[in-house]
Amino acid sequence: MDKKKVVAPLVCHGHSRPVVDVFYSPITPDGFFLVSASKDSTPMLRNGETGDWIGTFQGHKGAVWSCCLDKHALRAASASADFSAKIWDALTGDVLHSFEHKHIVRACAFSEDTHLLLTGGMEKVLRIYDLNRPDSPPREIEKSPGSVRTIAWLHSDQTILGSCTDMGGVRLWDVRTGTIVRTLETKSSVTSAEVSQDGRYITTADGSSVKFWDANHFGLVKSYNMPCVMESASLEPKYGNKFIAGGEDMWIRAFDFHTGEEVGCNKGHHGPVHCVRFSPGGESYASGSEDGTIRIWQSGPANNSEQETSGANVAADVTQQIEKVHITEEDKTDLKVAEAN
Repeated sequence: MDKKKVVAPLVCHGHSRPVVDVFYSPITPDGFFLVSASKDSTPMLRNGETGDWIGTFQGHKGAVWSCCLDKHALRAASASADFSAKIWDALTGDVLHSFEHKHIVRACAFSEDTHLLLTGGMEKVLRIYDLNRPDSPPREIEKSPGSVRTIAWLHSDQTILGSCTDMGGVRLWDVRTGTIVRTLETKSSVTSAEVSQDGRYITTADGSSVKFWDANHFGLVKSYNMPCVMESASLEPKYGNKFIAGGEDMWIRAFDFHTGEEVGCNKGHHGPVHCVRFSPGGESYASGSEDGTIRIWQSGPANNSEQETSGANVAADVTQQIEKVHITEEDKTDLKVAEAN
């Protein structure tokens, strides 16, 4: 059966309290994986395609606010209200190292080369831990002006971006100098910041607005007003032709990237949506909610030409009209063979 025809989401139970963060690994030789953070203190690992539970990471003594996987999906990281960030073996579930902090840790992120872990939280300090020498003191860079809410790496680990819980804007740090070099201005606090898979865009959600920024020149590319306060937004990674957003009205909405027009709306959660993320191939997306569930939704093609664009066009300019690309039956066969391999 063609998965694209399935309308009902996969509902993933297991967390006993609100789900506040979800994170997909890149595609690995073993498939791709989804890790979730919850106020129940136990991050969970799942098969990213089916949503099937793989394991639970047990060891935190407070709410877990953030979680991530390294690019090989061999290690997980988590940031917790128990004043610690932990590194986990994603195969065994064992704690590899616990990094103690002096206050609540709200965010964590592996560097692209997987050698470093970045943390931030209520201390307003960004710390960079060398995972090859986990017992060494971390490097601390210029203080954030407010309590850290989100963090991410970009520019091949040369730049760090971060947002605050108590003020607007996204700040950019130069990793070499450790100083803030630019601020992307927003009116409201940025509750979600995502670097696109191709490294071209930064997607932010602040209040009832979703914005897209040029990740290299930092200009504002697009800004769309949303129907309600959105806590999280994610750009489709393969074609860049749509984005999703979820927030206080409990619905996950899909929008056209070029026009901002709403093109879909998924209902099913019984509480506000705290996090949304596209899977690495863009064929589905996950949402985490106050209701304690994760739901995995199929993206559903707008039309065939959007979904079956040849691989050579994936890296092309996101702003081009993908619908205009004509694909022959022979190309489709080649694509299927390539996907099978």
